[in-house]
Amino acid sequence: MDHFLYKQGVLYAEDVAIPEIAANVGTPFYVYSSATLTRHFKLFDEALEGMPHLVCYAMKANSNQAVLKLMASLGAGVDVVSGGEYRRAIAAGFPGERIVFSGVGKTVEEMELALNGGIRQFNVESEPEMIALSAVATRLGRVAPITIRVNPDVDAKTHEKIATGKSENKFGIPIAKARQVYAEAAVLPGLKVIGIDVHIGSQLTDLAPFEQAYLKVAELTETLRADGHDISRLDLGGGLGIPYERSNSAPPLPLDYGALVKRTVGHLGCEIEIEPGRLIAGNAGLLVSEVIYVKEGDGRNFLIIDAAMNDLIRPAMYSAYHDILPVVEPAPGTELAPIDIVGPVCESGDTFTKQREMPPLTSGELVAFRSAGAYGAVMASEYNSRPLIPEVLVHEHQFAVIRARPTFDEMINRDTIPEWLERSV
Repeated sequence: MDHFLYKQGVLYAEDVAIPEIAANVGTPFYVYSSATLTRHFKLFDEALEGMPHLVCYAMKANSNQAVLKLMASLGAGVDVVSGGEYRRAIAAGFPGERIVFSGVGKTVEEMELALNGGIRQFNVESEPEMIALSAVATRLGRVAPITIRVNPDVDAKTHEKIATGKSENKFGIPIAKARQVYAEAAVLPGLKVIGIDVHIGSQLTDLAPFEQAYLKVAELTETLRADGHDISRLDLGGGLGIPYERSNSAPPLPLDYGALVKRTVGHLGCEIEIEPGRLIAGNAGLLVSEVIYVKEGDGRNFLIIDAAMNDLIRPAMYSAYHDILPVVEPAPGTELAPIDIVGPVCESGDTFTKQREMPPLTSGELVAFRSAGAYGAVMASEYNSRPLIPEVLVHEHQFAVIRARPTFDEMINRDTIPEWLERSV
């Protein structure tokens, strides 16, 4: 469920008409619903009720400060994967004890930053990282709480670029090697082993891979405890998918996922962490764009809009599907026709969809991409010298720009011309 609905023939975000936002901020832009973000976080929190747990929002899905501030106010933890994300978390008001630091390539500088600023735990991905973290913590006179990410070699049955739990993926240590690595961690100064971490991928639409992975984690927990390790926390990652294509069957609900967690690892008495990002933010956002031209081609027509692959790269990178709606609702019985929806960037890859059945649209009309709140704005670029587009947050009948569109001068003035080139002109 989201809070983007037609009212009297016009698409609204909560109680704000999309054309009103467009008139104020220009197109294209992202718009997020506070009510949807809140609802989705609470669904996960309620799904784990009865177990000690912390829902850690995976900020890589959408790291806007306003979105993070909302998550922090709801009592969420946060999962970060870089020093920049750590700084964003602190700036948004997350206390250190609610920040989990993941990622395969943590630098010494990032380790120092988190140890000095406060951290719930590091999810350690490799033996070299573990040794480096021990050295940093010892030098600073601190103790780094860690889980070790295990790779369970489970096929998440998702897109190859977002699968993370198979043996050929770069993430974690082989689960078969876990006893050896935990034994090494136990004798390293500056580290305190507190649990196990696992994450098998993103946009999972079936609970079976989760069950396979979590049963392996449960077995490993018992083994490590028998070896003398105090395993008190299980970080089970994120990855539950969202319904990008409304005509398809819906992915499992957070309630179903929570029941699976309780069934597979609930008997262990561990505190549970989960790291949802896409399911919290994905359907909480739209990308809104204006039609520039309708072009007749040889055997097909093109709807050319002012959003492009630099604004939303998922279709170009993953062949991802997004529902695309006219902002003004078509009249009942309006005939649909196939059309390619494309952006203005000088690449054939700047194609959002081919031969999509759409109602007739003309220059100046607005369209909205559903399920654009996750991995949209955060993956955007200024390719073709196109400014990053605004982000807007709606709360009931109010809206605010939470990231402004930079001017062209601001973009250009970030570049610096060397002195020797200035002299040569």
